[in-house]
Amino acid sequence: MKPQRGTDNVKMKSFGRAAAILSVSTLALVGCGESNNPDAGGSDAEGGENGASSEVAGTLVGGGASSQEAAMTAWTDGFTSVAPDAQVNYASVGSGGGRDGFLGGEYDFAGSDAAMSDEEWESSQEVCGPEGAFHIPSYISPVAVAFNVEGIEDTLNLDADTIAAIFAGDVTSWDDEAIAEHNPDIELPATPISVVHRADDSGTTENFVDYLANASENWDYEVSGEWPSEIAAESAQQTSGVVGLTSETDGAITYADASQIGDLTTVAVQVGEEYVEYSPEAASQAVASSTPVEGQASNNMAYELDRNTEESGAYPVVLVSYHIFCNEYPDQETADLATAFGEYVISEDGQATAEGAAGNAPISDELRDGAMESLSAITVSE
Repeated sequence: MKPQRGTDNVKMKSFGRAAAILSVSTLALVGCGESNNPDAGGSDAEGGENGASSEVAGTLVGGGASSQEAAMTAWTDGFTSVAPDAQVNYASVGSGGGRDGFLGGEYDFAGSDAAMSDEEWESSQEVCGPEGAFHIPSYISPVAVAFNVEGIEDTLNLDADTIAAIFAGDVTSWDDEAIAEHNPDIELPATPISVVHRADDSGTTENFVDYLANASENWDYEVSGEWPSEIAAESAQQTSGVVGLTSETDGAITYADASQIGDLTTVAVQVGEEYVEYSPEAASQAVASSTPVEGQASNNMAYELDRNTEESGAYPVVLVSYHIFCNEYPDQETADLATAFGEYVISEDGQATAEGAAGNAPISDELRDGAMESLSAITVSE
């Protein structure tokens, strides 16, 4: 039986059927009805083609996923260029830290590589009104399994069971037969394997562990944004930390947002009878079978991903990074800023800007339309 984080985890992170940038079937978005409030925050934030307006002003404060850092820099710069009187400040504190700060009132929005649990959403009703918070997908990204081993310069082929055994500490040498059988043409050194994981509460960890738990028979740990404490391994804070430590350590292996792995070598993951390397297109293809999460806000856009896909060309070690907003804000300025920034992020210009900076897969037109409708529901609390 696969380990789960209860019913809340079953409803966690995931990703839209319409998210693929290639030819993927259209997603029928559910629960994204129009706002009943004609004075919703989006009224002053509606702008031109890029989804932002030069009329909004003030500072919007967010925090969360460090995997979003490159894209967020591009988004904040791009947003200021179309809304010169507006500024967005974002703290890369990890997905869990971002959600905690958002629920505590520290941030106006959160960036997260995993969706809120039902308990977190219920807590959001205290700061975001009766409808609580909602998610919109900001981008799709493959999670790379990346390593640094002197003598191995080519991509390694691995299946989910072997990846899980490595990260669980059961496969401890790079010349282990479990690795060799997938790579008969590569001379593997006897270098000890050093697993490097995130020390902070991370949506990237949650997505990676969710893949191991659902695609492998060798993972017996709870799905969580925190790395299993039972596994002895090296750790570092945030994406830059694990990539840096892995780059400095011969024999090290880690997992990270593929846009930030630098010069590390990567793993091609077995899907069906083939090995698939990560790419934005392969990540998008993997999310085509996703389904919406139920039971939270009516305009929520979090999705659930099938990690066991055998679709040719799909890369199942994938995350969708979300922006989490309130349905109600305490003042019109914040409501307008949240709406305008959210619209810019999902606009064609915002998605292209992030793709250039971070290499993620842009969301589809269908997903964009649903996100625009969700954002239009933002209003001001009475």
